Amino acid sequence: MRANRLVDDDLPFIVERDSGVPLAVQVADGLRRAATTGALRGGDRLPSSRELANRLGVSRTVVTAAYDQLHAEGWLDGRHGSGTYLTAAPAPVGAQTGGPERPDPLAGLLDLGAGAPSIEAIDPAAWRRAWRAASDRMPLIRKDRRGETDYREAVAEHLLRHRGLGAGSGTTVLATAGTSAAAGELAAALLRPGDVVAIEDPGYQRAAGAFRAAGMRPVPAPVDAEGLRVERLPEDARLVYCTPAHQFPLGARMPAARRVELIEFARRTGALVVEDDYDGELRYDTAPLPLLATLAPDVVVHLGTTSKILTPTLGIGWLVADPAIAAAVLAHRELTGTGPAPAGQQVVAELARHGDLARHLRRLRRDMPARRALVVDELRGRGLDVRGDDAGSHVFVPLATPEQEDRAVAAARERGVYLDALARHHLGARHTFGIVLGYAALPAAELPGAVRSAGAALARVVEWSA
Repeated sequence: MRANRLVDDDLPFIVERDSGVPLAVQVADGLRRAATTGALRGGDRLPSSRELANRLGVSRTVVTAAYDQLHAEGWLDGRHGSGTYLTAAPAPVGAQTGGPERPDPLAGLLDLGAGAPSIEAIDPAAWRRAWRAASDRMPLIRKDRRGETDYREAVAEHLLRHRGLGAGSGTTVLATAGTSAAAGELAAALLRPGDVVAIEDPGYQRAAGAFRAAGMRPVPAPVDAEGLRVERLPEDARLVYCTPAHQFPLGARMPAARRVELIEFARRTGALVVEDDYDGELRYDTAPLPLLATLAPDVVVHLGTTSKILTPTLGIGWLVADPAIAAAVLAHRELTGTGPAPAGQQVVAELARHGDLARHLRRLRRDMPARRALVVDELRGRGLDVRGDDAGSHVFVPLATPEQEDRAVAAARERGVYLDALARHHLGARHTFGIVLGYAALPAAELPGAVRSAGAALARVVEWSA
């Protein structure tokens, strides 16, 4: 329960003696207006009638009359020996300017959506220790728009150990505010309004939104069982955004030959390739193929994020690029005054300093395969097709029609489970149908029941449509 707040600042209204409106009416109107705009909130304790009269330069009788009127209307409550309180107030007008509030699609449901991290895997003691250590640092006077030095060093070490990318030799590491923010920065710093950006379809639509907001023209780039189809890329694309290690959301891994083909396309056309390595640390079957940024740092920008391997609470990621590209991004940040917040960077640096980040990744690599096996066994046991590389934290269940996809989502919701329809991952018209089923977000104790319910819903839809 929120503690009562004493209104001890000047109230946001004045009285005008020559307005023709009685002073008591002006005071009552001013208090009502303060309540409806949010300057006053339910439970706030108002000044005494004598104190408010002194502030406004009116007689106490005027304020007493205003308070009496508001008491009669139910706005105020006088508590003996305690003071006068605002009983309730409607939501501030400004809170409704964006239209009706959108419902939360996950409200009350077990979350089997894609793209969420495993919060259960985070060691609470390590988490608290990192935040305490970060809070011991003195506040910054000016932030380094490249990112905190120890954070960038931790990222470079992380990429070398876990992704085989030797960041720092011929490349520059920058902190980012996450993958979508980095996409927008790259577009603003390097491209011109109207430039074509090719994005995997289906693919990561928040990146498409970031490019669109920066004035670019996102166009769909088809994918298949081996990821992005390079031969279908538009020749006028100035940037290609892709997820080669684990295509989002279908789960394919781009083979070496296609990676070389993509690099050759970029060098031939002058396009920039943005490699989103959103969960590249989470591979269980074989060692990952070399990153595109390792093969061609001259034409590839590597992006990573803490949102999938730790938590979006931190709100940070990283960018590894040719120094000229990094310099353009920094120039954009200086021009706009933007850049990632230091707090999350400091927490990650502390996690890395004590070895907690590496231990966390080992825990994820141990826990995620068992979760994936549970999902795959349950779904295939019901005769369902399950696709996607043995990596990351989601699988793809293909369906035959958009109607099946819609019915599966509705049937799972009736069972208390949220399923992620492929519909929301398309840049253009829906052409592939199915469910992107994530298995990281739920606690281990809740996952089996949720997967059984999802499997039952999916099997029923497929059987009904047969």
